[in-house]
Amino acid sequence: MRKLLIVLSLLSCLPCSPQSPSVPAPAAPAPDWRARVSEAMPLLGHRNWILIVDSAYPLQAAPGIETIETGAAQLEVVRHVLATIDRSIHVRPVIQMDAELPFVLDDDAPGVSAYRAEVADLLRAYPLESLPHDRVIANIEEASRHFNILVLKTTMTVPYTSVFIRLDCKYWSAAAEQRLRARMAASPQPAH
Repeated sequence: MRKLLIVLSLLSCLPCSPQSPSVPAPAAPAPDWRARVSEAMPLLGHRNWILIVDSAYPLQAAPGIETIETGAAQLEVVRHVLATIDRSIHVRPVIQMDAELPFVLDDDAPGVSAYRAEVADLLRAYPLESLPHDRVIANIEEASRHFNILVLKTTMTVPYTSVFIRLDCKYWSAAAEQRLRARMAASPQPAH
């Protein structure tokens, strides 16, 4: 009797109608990008990156890179990510943007002038570096060999508009690091 109950229990777990092999399995729901940013923030530290990219940004293959399709407007994602970083106790943003952006014309990419004005206003309180796109990508590829990168794809369809955020330590400045290194260099090495 016990074996019969086990068999009946197992049979009740099987689907009633077999799926046709030609019917694809339902796609997994897209992750909630806001929740993913919140989950990742306590784990991310200096040398990690968060990229808020346009819709044509490539899906990179490095194992340390996680890409999420947000389905959201780029500036909305930038605002949310910066607010999340600002609330953290451990990291601050160092923002890089493509040096090509100031040279893109509205004739070639309608809306680029309005975007430049909006993003400049949004980022005015943050350190911003402008580098050629290929150099930014090389920096990210190098970082992905050792550190995690979170890529948030947006609905943006204007080129060279991605916002690349390299995280740095909030409670230890570059000046403090330089002073530390100078003291170490000036001090005799401890005997082993």
